[in-house]
Amino acid sequence: MKVTGYAYPWDVVDDPGFVERVRELGVDEVAVAVSYHSARAATPWSPERTSVVARHAALYRPVREEAWGELRPAEPDWVESRDSAGDAVRALNEAGIPAAAWLVLTHNSQLGTEFPDFTVRNCFGERYPWALCPGQPAVREYAANVTAESLAGLDFATVILEACGPLGAVHQHQHEKTDGVWSPAVARLLSICCCDACLDAWAAAGQDPAKALGKLRAEVRRLIDSGDLRTGEDKILPTLRQVLLDTRQQATDALRREVLAKIPSGPRIVLHGAMDPWVTGALPGLTPSAPDDVDAVVLQNWAPGHPSVGAVAAARAKLPEKVAVGSYITAVAATPVPDIEAYTTELGKAGATELHLYHLGLAGPGRWADLIAAVSAAQEL
Repeated sequence: MKVTGYAYPWDVVDDPGFVERVRELGVDEVAVAVSYHSARAATPWSPERTSVVARHAALYRPVREEAWGELRPAEPDWVESRDSAGDAVRALNEAGIPAAAWLVLTHNSQLGTEFPDFTVRNCFGERYPWALCPGQPAVREYAANVTAESLAGLDFATVILEACGPLGAVHQHQHEKTDGVWSPAVARLLSICCCDACLDAWAAAGQDPAKALGKLRAEVRRLIDSGDLRTGEDKILPTLRQVLLDTRQQATDALRREVLAKIPSGPRIVLHGAMDPWVTGALPGLTPSAPDDVDAVVLQNWAPGHPSVGAVAAARAKLPEKVAVGSYITAVAATPVPDIEAYTTELGKAGATELHLYHLGLAGPGRWADLIAAVSAAQEL
């Protein structure tokens, strides 16, 4: 299995032991977060601090005024260099370690708060400030510009696209108080975007937007009141259900096309995704045409066991042979994987040929043995 380890720019440039430690680990490439959302990231290898507080989404390359339209990313003031991602990539290249560009596209709470009209709006009219809607032309232009500016002047072996599609209701917002409240069915319906651009697309497909909104709201209310845990969109009138999915997939395809047009030939294209087309989030549902555009699809296999292994097997059976299947696993879960070596082996036998390992900076001395075990298992497959 090809092994990609994920890291933040400060993990690479602020830790003099990073390169040698990663070289000894034996990963095939390091994915550096070039465009990333807000986070509080632990720094267990640093003798001087315990975390980096990235207060808002940011581009870790110089933000050039002339490169942007209405939507423009912020620069981070919690790193010393204006080009911390570039510094990290160059350090890896000089050490002979291939680098991947890790790009987060539609997940940006700062821009969503500043420009609410470009965010996902649910059927009750509520905005999700963390979720930029791919149906908005300005959002697609922004994602394409992020891609171009992230890659400019650097040598990448791979480009990894995260949140290259719609985000929805399920999100770790500040002091999140919705976890466990909404059933999966309710969350899926509340993740259907009803912004003006999406309503216009519904109308173009022959649906009355007002009636469609009424049906969505009524179904959400019914599911909440009844406690029905079935998949929500299955209960919607079939013609409306198809229009909603078509609208989402058309917007996602348009976003991906504009992003891919900014990537020069050479790097592998890796897409974080899910086989269920209704999934939203960092790994959104694949559209029918997505496999034609990428070299690999990475599934989130955070939790061990049959669902994850089965999902890999199902993806391998459905995706074209030319498209590699990657498994995204974590060594920093609150509840560690009991046997990460055996789990990696299971995923490989199910059809995964890439291991995407989270996280080379967050996993400190207490979790490094798990990374070694996972990489060792991957190298045996």
